Amino acid sequence: MMTSTEPPLIVGIGGTSMPGSSTERALAVALAAAERAGAVTRLFGGEAMMRLPLYVPGVADRSAAEHDFVATVRAASGIIIASPGYHGSVSGLVKNTIDLLEETAKDSRVYLADLPVGLIATAYGWQATGSTVAALRSIVHALRGWPTPFAATVNSQNCRFDAAGGCSDPAVAEQLAVVGRQVAQAALRDAA
Repeated sequence: MMTSTEPPLIVGIGGTSMPGSSTERALAVALAAAERAGAVTRLFGGEAMMRLPLYVPGVADRSAAEHDFVATVRAASGIIIASPGYHGSVSGLVKNTIDLLEETAKDSRVYLADLPVGLIATAYGWQATGSTVAALRSIVHALRGWPTPFAATVNSQNCRFDAAGGCSDPAVAEQLAVVGRQVAQAALRDAA
């Protein structure tokens, strides 16, 4: 359990198999806002998620990458999940990573129980962003987490991110910052 003298850990989960994807960069903008609000963060982006094997329930011998991810989520005070909208829903890569949280089913804090969870959906066009956020909300509810009131949707056809954390659309940058702040502020309240 975190004490009020430790900053909360916010874990970011998201990205694609493409390095520097707009999804991962959008997530990084939200995590930077969480840091400015007083949290520490850890990003599990596309590269980290690609190291996770396809989730198979009941496997006794998990990889080091799987153990690291689960241990980090166990220590988290908040989560931000960012998924591209692939064919109208969450990508397989992000879903596989989330499925690994089944390893926490017998913990004292099951899955994402009582954690604030921010949501981000990106797509090349608007159609898939809404359905992807809705799918993420359903997943978070199933995992007993608390989706934050605001979720960010990003049309990557109109918005560009750079490697330095810049976003070409100030309104999108602010939406992503709201997600990061809401998760950090909820985690800080819980720590007090």
